Amino acid sequence: MTVRSVLGHPLLTGISTDHLASLTAELANPWVAGVEGRRFRDRGGERKRAPGAGARTRLVFVDRLVATLIHLRHDLPHSVLALLYGVDRSTVTRAVGEVRRLLATRGFAVPNRPGLRLRTLEDVFAYAQAEGVQLRLDATEVQVRRPAAGRGGRRAFVSGKKKQNTMKATVIADHKGRTLWTDALRPGRMHDATAARSAGISRCFAHFALVQVFLDDGYLGLGRDYPGRALTPPRKLRPGAIPPFVEARARQRHEHSSLRITVEHALADHKRWKQLTRWTHRRDRLPDTYQAIASLVSDRTTTV
Repeated sequence: MTVRSVLGHPLLTGISTDHLASLTAELANPWVAGVEGRRFRDRGGERKRAPGAGARTRLVFVDRLVATLIHLRHDLPHSVLALLYGVDRSTVTRAVGEVRRLLATRGFAVPNRPGLRLRTLEDVFAYAQAEGVQLRLDATEVQVRRPAAGRGGRRAFVSGKKKQNTMKATVIADHKGRTLWTDALRPGRMHDATAARSAGISRCFAHFALVQVFLDDGYLGLGRDYPGRALTPPRKLRPGAIPPFVEARARQRHEHSSLRITVEHALADHKRWKQLTRWTHRRDRLPDTYQAIASLVSDRTTTV
């Protein structure tokens, strides 16, 4: 067995061989189009040699895809991947950047709809209203490196909950924990409800009146603004409440938690990819990375 066939093993890529084959077929043409577009801009016009002339690439597209998947799954350094493939580190860095952007723009798969991908929050609400799907929404935080001293906005990334420098992702899943959408990440200091409003959830509630979303205690403001649609746990009782009311509230919270827990399962699927356990690279690359991983996870869960 060759080294390159070993690198394509599901234990390293995090996806099955069939999934890898379908990704290769889906992304190869967009990658070639992007490469040719950049070459056209660099040349300032059409190519002067016939297609296929010139030096042969040492890292074909499927190798670039596999290297990116290994980097996302195990956070293997570019220098190590370059050694395994016998190329320069800069080649791997460029390949990972190109493929990661392609993965991030794919959108999210929908169960039993092979050709349909959800890319915006409006897409998710339209799908939920058309199919009668109840949504689950929650936020998760990824630890990032502390910004350099003296840089503006340094405190914006300090999470009040984790007491660490983080970036926050808002994620929507369905009743089976299948990822349907994630937003562009925001600084960890931002409140969960504010992040959801910034993503445009108020506009979606206004236009899609039949969609219900299960939320946790961090979104009580949305529950107040959109009663019956933004479903939050029951509020705290006044001090001295009698036992029957206390028991009823505990039962309601348990039932609500049981319905909402699937979004926690979706977040756990994302965090199985090592790059999302703690981000040690440039912060501006994390949004594309999170969306790329969430898109891959959504592919794997469409048959659940």
